[in-house]
Amino acid sequence: MESKYINTFTDFGFKRIFGTEVNKDLLIDFLNQLFLKEGKIITDLTYLKSEQLGEGFVDRSAIFDLYCELEDGEKIIVEMQMAKQDYFKDRSIFYSTFPIRDQAKKGKWNFKLSKVYTIGILGFIFDEHKDDKDYFHHEVKLMDIKKKEVFYDKLSYIYLELPKFTKKEEELETKFEKWLYVLRNLHEFEDRPQKLQERIFKKLFEVAKIAAFSKKEQDAYQDSLKTLRDLHNVVDCARNEGEAKGLAEGLSEGLTKGKTEGLAEGLAEGLAEGEKNKSYSIARKCLTKKMDLDDIIDLTGLSKKEILNII
Repeated sequence: MESKYINTFTDFGFKRIFGTEVNKDLLIDFLNQLFLKEGKIITDLTYLKSEQLGEGFVDRSAIFDLYCELEDGEKIIVEMQMAKQDYFKDRSIFYSTFPIRDQAKKGKWNFKLSKVYTIGILGFIFDEHKDDKDYFHHEVKLMDIKKKEVFYDKLSYIYLELPKFTKKEEELETKFEKWLYVLRNLHEFEDRPQKLQERIFKKLFEVAKIAAFSKKEQDAYQDSLKTLRDLHNVVDCARNEGEAKGLAEGLSEGLTKGKTEGLAEGLAEGLAEGEKNKSYSIARKCLTKKMDLDDIIDLTGLSKKEILNII
């Protein structure tokens, strides 16, 4: 059955809600709830160009979902990342360097920087935190390890693992929880839930109603939805193939060595090889579907050279 409202994990859906001038009050409200503990209140923001070319990166541009500047000059990167990738944290750190370098001034400059926030709204769970079911809201700053204090507070990374947010409507307590609930479940709603009666959510549901789209918007959304579904299929299929191959190779290696230690060692080696095979398998399937090269690099963690060698 077709959904009544857009899927926020599609590129089209996410940018329709948060990435347009006419709807920026939705993004401002969400960010104000996210920054509530800091006592930060955003009254306005400006959308900046979301594509930046780093010095020395001739064949690779940094592309963010949203790149914004606040009234006080602080910069915010917001990304919606549906699929798990091997080097997502590395990528988010890399992206944060662009708004830092953007602040450099020609001539005499005292190096004073405005704050930079990198926000990741994730459709996956970090492997290293998968056993902590309630730990889904990560806030990271540079810290003095010995004193356990923030050493530098102008660089922040916020990650929200939405699959871990499992509260039902009747369990929602704060407006921030309502935002997480709607971002995760919007495409499954038939009507606006009773607990989401605030004006801002009324607007969000109007913006997200697929039936109100123009023909051009309908086509763009369906293309974006197809990309999301293809991504799901590619990742699931490659994961199964990679795990099965790694397990088989590990068992074979262990049995050849003929001892328990050999079995364990061979299994570990086989599973590691299976992870590598999985990345190549995902890349191969993405290429057959003519997906963008930068998206394949982000998804698999493979280099451009490694991917092009598959062709």
